[in-house]
Amino acid sequence: MAELHELIAGRTGTVGVIGLGYVGLPLMKAFHEAGFATLGFDVDPAKIDMLSRGENYLKHLGDRYLHPLVDSDRFEATSDFARLGEPDAILVCVPTPLGPHREPDLSYVEQTTEDIARTLRPGQLVVLESTTYPGTTREVMLPRLVASGLEVGSDFYLAYSPEREDPGRVSHDTRTIPKLVGGIDPLSGELAVSLYRAAIEQVVSVSTAEVAESAKLLENIYRAVNIALVNEMKELMTELGVDIWEVIEAAATKPFGFQPFYPGPGLGGHCIPIDPFYLTWKAREVGRPTRFIELAGEVNHAMPGYVIQRTQLALNQHDRAVRGSRILVLGLAYKPDVDDVRESPSFEIIEGLQALGAQVDYHDPHVAATHKMRRHDLGMQSITLTEQSLAEYDCVIIATHHSAYDWPMIARHARLVVDTRGVMRHLDQAKGYVVTA
Repeated sequence: MAELHELIAGRTGTVGVIGLGYVGLPLMKAFHEAGFATLGFDVDPAKIDMLSRGENYLKHLGDRYLHPLVDSDRFEATSDFARLGEPDAILVCVPTPLGPHREPDLSYVEQTTEDIARTLRPGQLVVLESTTYPGTTREVMLPRLVASGLEVGSDFYLAYSPEREDPGRVSHDTRTIPKLVGGIDPLSGELAVSLYRAAIEQVVSVSTAEVAESAKLLENIYRAVNIALVNEMKELMTELGVDIWEVIEAAATKPFGFQPFYPGPGLGGHCIPIDPFYLTWKAREVGRPTRFIELAGEVNHAMPGYVIQRTQLALNQHDRAVRGSRILVLGLAYKPDVDDVRESPSFEIIEGLQALGAQVDYHDPHVAATHKMRRHDLGMQSITLTEQSLAEYDCVIIATHHSAYDWPMIARHARLVVDTRGVMRHLDQAKGYVVTA
């Protein structure tokens, strides 16, 4: 422990990061900026090749984001997991998706832990950052690591520190977002806190890994439940002829007791659509119902279907059937001004309309073409958005409110708009042919 403390304090140790995506790549850069040698691991050789050339595949971070790493002798990226014995600290940032029945899929965590166990040596610190249910670090990772013959808390150290990345946010970044850290044992927690304090401005120590795991779930469930509330309110306000966005703006004038959340076409991203189901699954182990959380999940997951229904009604009012109609979806990313399409509701909207016989295209200034995903493989390319191309579609669905969009131009030239984001409500020229959804 003393040697690892010295390596951390002197910033002479090597920090390894497994999974160089939206979480792992910014995390590795933060430790590199703090003075550590960094060794990145990823199963995708294409990412490793791009990193070696200084090419950033996370476009929202900018083209020059990787230059300080690539120009340094303290950075290397590899697909060779046999080198996991080299870093003094290993930070695990791998996906934790859902299975086909919305059950936790920990296969990436399990495989990665087994990879670490094969080269685990005395003095190493392992920290899981992937969002998961309470008990994962202790019940899933620990047994696989101690099978190596080493003892936690004396030979090696194990902790949990949830990622809190929000791609596209400019007010905070990896270095400035407070970091929760909880160890499997006190020594593991102490070492992990010391490590993160070397690179992150504020580190919050909690008593156990389970507290840190649960806190991350609560953060995202809080958002999921409140988004479900305004989505349900949106449906009701629409039937009552009341503008839900104006209602939210009005309520937000109260200086206490209210925080605004906004409706949309469904939930996207790797966290909010997925994390609540990790806790509801774990709750079944102890026989406790999570009715509130599950209801919120049902409401949010029904939103793409609601958008499709509103599109059908809008087309009917313009003497058009969905079958045979040309429909354009604006925005494939799940949130504005990023290229992140993980769990984006736009995919479900597109596939649902195609199943009804519509000819569907999309435009997204940040996503030139789709790629094969776990549940979707659209094989589509973003169209060129012009005044002429807009006029060719029977209906335009606003799914993502990218700042690059010229809303007045879209309002002038689209025949019919289904607006899921409330962006058309202040445009006079759009009134009369805009349907909220």
